[in-house]
Amino acid sequence: MTEFEKRLNTYYDELKWHYFSLYGEDQGALDYFCGMLEKAHKERSATLKKWDRKRTAEPGWYKDNKRFGMLMYADCFAGSLKGVREHLPYIRETGINYLHLMPILKSPEGRSDGGYAVSDFRAVEPKLGDMEDLSELAKECHEEGISVCLDFVMNHTSEDHEWAVRARQGDPEAQSRYFFYDDWSIPNEYEKYVPQVFPTTAPGNFTWCEEAGKVVMTTFYPYQWDLNYRNPVVFNDMTENMLYLCNRGVDIVRLDATPYIWKTLGTNCRNLPEVHALVRMMHIAADIVCPGTLLLGEVVMEPREVVPYFGSVEKPECHLLYNVTTMASIWHTVATKDVRLLADQLDKVFALPKEYVFLNYLRCHDDIGWGLDYNFLKAFGVEEVSHKKYLNDFFRGYVFGSEARGELYNDDPRLGDARLCGTTASLCGIEAAEYEQDEAKLEKGIALDIMLHAFLFTLSGIPVLYSGDEIGQLNDYTYHKDPLKRDDSRYLHRGSFSWTDAKKRTGKGTREGRIFAAIKKLQGIRAGYDVFDSAADTWIINVWNNAVLVTGRYYKGEKLIAFYNFSPEPQTVHTAENESFTDLLSGKVQSGLQDVELEPYGFRWMISKRNL
Repeated sequence: MTEFEKRLNTYYDELKWHYFSLYGEDQGALDYFCGMLEKAHKERSATLKKWDRKRTAEPGWYKDNKRFGMLMYADCFAGSLKGVREHLPYIRETGINYLHLMPILKSPEGRSDGGYAVSDFRAVEPKLGDMEDLSELAKECHEEGISVCLDFVMNHTSEDHEWAVRARQGDPEAQSRYFFYDDWSIPNEYEKYVPQVFPTTAPGNFTWCEEAGKVVMTTFYPYQWDLNYRNPVVFNDMTENMLYLCNRGVDIVRLDATPYIWKTLGTNCRNLPEVHALVRMMHIAADIVCPGTLLLGEVVMEPREVVPYFGSVEKPECHLLYNVTTMASIWHTVATKDVRLLADQLDKVFALPKEYVFLNYLRCHDDIGWGLDYNFLKAFGVEEVSHKKYLNDFFRGYVFGSEARGELYNDDPRLGDARLCGTTASLCGIEAAEYEQDEAKLEKGIALDIMLHAFLFTLSGIPVLYSGDEIGQLNDYTYHKDPLKRDDSRYLHRGSFSWTDAKKRTGKGTREGRIFAAIKKLQGIRAGYDVFDSAADTWIINVWNNAVLVTGRYYKGEKLIAFYNFSPEPQTVHTAENESFTDLLSGKVQSGLQDVELEPYGFRWMISKRNL
């Protein structure tokens, strides 16, 4: 029995059950799907198959304390995929071993939503290179011990995709891959239940297609046509597209807009049970063809909707999920200087099975949405709409005492539901301090930036930087002058990486040097102690000071107590810890943690260890 046959036999009964539950007892379609899996396995290179065997021998390889990620746009970072290869020494110097390339597949300029409207899933955007460049980059990354993550936009295609072109021309088979309707009667029924994703920039969930003379579903933007996963041909072909990318050397597949991929009239078309069946089958397909591959689910939903995308320990769906709510809660805490919501959020995350691994981040390519636990905040007199307005005002510098600089995204005055954009450094006040040449403000801004990264590194899972954050890169306002970008404020933090600023990372007194050195030191400490492993026990310690968050970790005889001051004023807090602790930053030893002093926006990592 071949390697492929053994893997297929392991999963065949479950795969058949899910496939038939969605598509009826269509044995022919299932046989085609399995034949496609075999073809993809045969096309996988010997080098990648060796990589698979290494990974399957260590199934928990991505759960340790040595993973450290960075996400970037290849063109912003280095112009092209070849440029990224040329700058791999810088990536390694930063300590990165998980590289997430934002969308690189072919998409029409000006109608791509930052590359999320794919016109060809098997071609790289020409200005970035070609598939050979992707394979060469992945190969070199693997040689350096770096995993490569790539976005897979599975909910929709560009209106320029081959299928969409045929659909516009009236091809019934191509139209069956999307949601086409002869008139507005059914779309209007959908609209009664389906929320709008971008109510101001792209209102509604449907668009009239003049060429076809029909209405087509477009949940995100009019040029992004939703795929109909009720059609098994769509699932078969999209899974094949995903495996094609895996065979180019992609290790982690980011499943974009995962909750949206199954549509049912009379529902909100979000998080439906069929979605989980589809993701589970994609997980199985990867386990059969390329078992070293991880699935990362992009699930930007409230906490109770996020966790189910892990699946179960026995039947996993996504290997990794974004820790979205913690990210938003961090910035809420920066604005309010009150840690109680963040502590409550962490309590819930800490209670999850340790097999569940989150990607933790401060900023990413997207905006910050204020999807907080308002039921919890209501107990403290917080009202949702007014609080969102306060947060957005604070991070635009409209609140007295705020040095943050950001911009609104997709502002909807009716709902008071605008989101926020800006780089980590600018939201921490560094931009304003440098503009004003105020050294005191700059000290606090850099301290806050470093403290937030320290907090990121003490969370279980994989910490991920947005490219530029390692040198404290500031907002880029030039997008306002670009006709293709000026309507999307997310380009505020998607500016080109400044290699001029990066050269300053060796300067001890520079903003770039201080932040770069601090992040490298923190990551080095994290990689050197088992207590940062995702298998560690974790808990919250209440020190009765709402400005200070204290967390505990314990693993293999090491106990870490971490303190974070979210106030611009010094704080002193008390704990009941009475053994001997060593400060991981300074190396100083002290007996007990009864009186712990914290500088403004300061933090301490205190470890107690046998034979330390």
